[in-house]
This record gives sequence, structure tokens and C-alpha cells, in this order.
Amino acid sequence: MSGREANGVRTVPPLGPHRRLTVPAQAERRLANGLTVIAIRRPTVPLVELRLWIPFGRAHVARAALLAQTLFAGTETASMVEIAAELQSVGGALVADVDPDRLLITGNGLVTGLDRILEILGDVLTGAAYPRAEVATERERLADQIQVAETQPAYLARVALLRRIFGRHPYAVQTPTIDQVRAVQPAQLRALHEERVRPDEAVLVLVGDLRPEQALDAAERALEGWASGGRNRPLPPIPDLTPKPLLIVDRPGSMQTALRIALPAVDRTHPDHAALQLANLVFGGYFSSRWVENIREDKGYTYSPHSVIEHLAAGSRLVIAADVATEVTAPALVETMYELGRLASLSPQEEELEQARQYALGSLRLSMSTQAGLANLATTLAGAGLRLPFL
Repeated sequence: MSGREANGVRTVPPLGPHRRLTVPAQAERRLANGLTVIAIRRPTVPLVELRLWIPFGRAHVARAALLAQTLFAGTETASMVEIAAELQSVGGALVADVDPDRLLITGNGLVTGLDRILEILGDVLTGAAYPRAEVATERERLADQIQVAETQPAYLARVALLRRIFGRHPYAVQTPTIDQVRAVQPAQLRALHEERVRPDEAVLVLVGDLRPEQALDAAERALEGWASGGRNRPLPPIPDLTPKPLLIVDRPGSMQTALRIALPAVDRTHPDHAALQLANLVFGGYFSSRWVENIREDKGYTYSPHSVIEHLAAGSRLVIAADVATEVTAPALVETMYELGRLASLSPQEEELEQARQYALGSLRLSMSTQAGLANLATTLAGAGLRLPFL
């Protein structure tokens, strides 16, 4: 019986051969003010995705966080409500987020409204006002969010891990304190915007049902008034990761232990990066990994252990994370170290390696299958000085 066992159960078909990854064509232009614009045609739906990546390393952590939350709170000529209404009129939205490396503006809308979305973006980039009332509201909201986060074991573990990994490096502190947030004033946000929200070294990515050259022209028209002249201070390399004694952050009454381990990693351009990706998947980077099979499926110590390569502008790290019941903290740590040692001493079987490879390739294809996913990937690469053909 073709495709079936004797008992009538359909068998899983074998994996097909690897298909060559097709990278969509893109157009790129560097504007006179220093902004790089990348336009990629992906005509799946009549929408456009927008990502604006602005270098933001070394920015004051509290001011940077509040700037991202209030960037669209109003300009010299439009209120927050008016900006939102204008965006909604073309099916659009714009939001901002910040991390230790960059300020990222994310947006989308009807492709027919791209010109208007870019015009609104240009108005905000050149005239964000940071009104006192809106800043006060967002300041308290952010303080409340931090207060809640400080009660969560995962947050406390992350804070301790960053300090342990990075020491005196700017990456060591990625979340402000409540007092730091409440001390921020609108004038400080306007000063930070003036200094750092600049097109120098910034990258704008547009993906959607568009004609790339026309999209570049639209971006140039809308953003040519965004003046350069900002001051970006490069981050120093991250410190070497050296073995240190086990650190315990005591939290009386906790029912679980947040277990975190950091290991050295290489950046995306390193010759060993592909091998590291596969090694991480085999260890703990997806559900069928060795570590997950050991401490979740076999022993039931945790529900969602995972390991991930974290890439930052100044360096990369491999971070292992699991939340386990307090009484199995020591056994879970023992099994984790065992699996790390096993991977270092015993090469994966060919079938195990092929499963990880198929997962990696499938995940990459899936991430490129939508306009939003493709925009995210292209922006991540562009922020590292790379382009889609690098894949």
C-alpha cells in the first residue's frame, strides 16, 4: 500500500531536497543627508511595511525609553490625536521602540498612502515637540511598567545577567530605574532628539506592493528636510566572557528559579556563524533539541527552556534560559552542563544535524514569506551593515 504502513496509518513523507533561497530584488539609494533607503517589492497584499533604524547607542537609558514612547505625541503643527487621525486616514500606523543599539520606528499602511505616511514621518522627525502633558502621562506609565517588572523573576534574572556579562560596558544597564524615569523632563527629550535622531548612518526599509524606484523617490521627497549633523558615538567592543563563580540572586518565597547562562558567540559575518546556529539548535534552540528533550520531555523540570544567539552591534552572546521549580534547581543545572559538555565532545548524528538544518532553513523562508517578516529581516541585516543577498 503506497504511502501507508500495513495497519493503514499514513507514513510521514521524506524531506525534500534543499531549495535555493530566492532573495527579492531591492533598490537602494543614499540620500544627500546621509539616510540610506532600501525598497523591496513584495506584492502579496496592497500594503507597505516601513522600518526606520536609527543608531542610538550610549543614549541615556531613561530618556531614550521615554523618547520612544512620546515621539509621536505631537509636533509643532499637529497634536497626537491629529497625527493618529492622519495615519488612520490612509490605513497607517507608526510606533517607536528603542534598545541599546538603535531607535526603531515601525509602520505600515495601504501602499496608496505611502507618500502621506512618509510625510507624517518627516514632520515628526523634524518637529517632534514632546508636549509636557503627554510626557507626564507616559512617564508615569513607564514607571508603573518598571515597578511591575521588578516583581518578576525573569526580569530580575535578566538584569543580573546583563551586569554579569557586560560589567562596565554600556550594555550592562538596559532598563532605567523608576527614579531615573521620573526625573526626565520634556526639554531633555527635545535635546536628545536634536542630538541623536538624525539621518547620519540611519536606514529606512520599505517593503510591499510598490515600485522600488518610485518608493525611493517618495522617501527622498518626504525626508530631504531631515537634517544631518548628529553625533553618534561608537560603542566599545564587549568585554571577553570569562568563567565566573555561580551567582545566586536571592528572592525569598519564589516557587521557581530563573536559570540563566551566557556563553561566547560570534557575529553574523564570522565564518563559524552558520555552524554556531546549527549547534545552538541541536543543543536547545528549538523544540526537538537535546536540552529540551532532557529537562522538559524526559525529566519534566521546566516547560519552555530555550537558547538563543543575541546579536548586538558591539558583540554577540549565546544565552540559555529556563525557569524551573525551586526544588530541582540543582538537577536542572547539572543536566544543562551535561548537555553542553555532550555537544562539545560528541558530534551530532547526521540525522540530528539535518533536522536542525531543515528547521533553520524553513524558519528563514517563513520569516521572509510576509511583508512584515521580510521588512524585519532586511532591517536587522541593514543595521549590521548587511543586505539580503548575504543570506
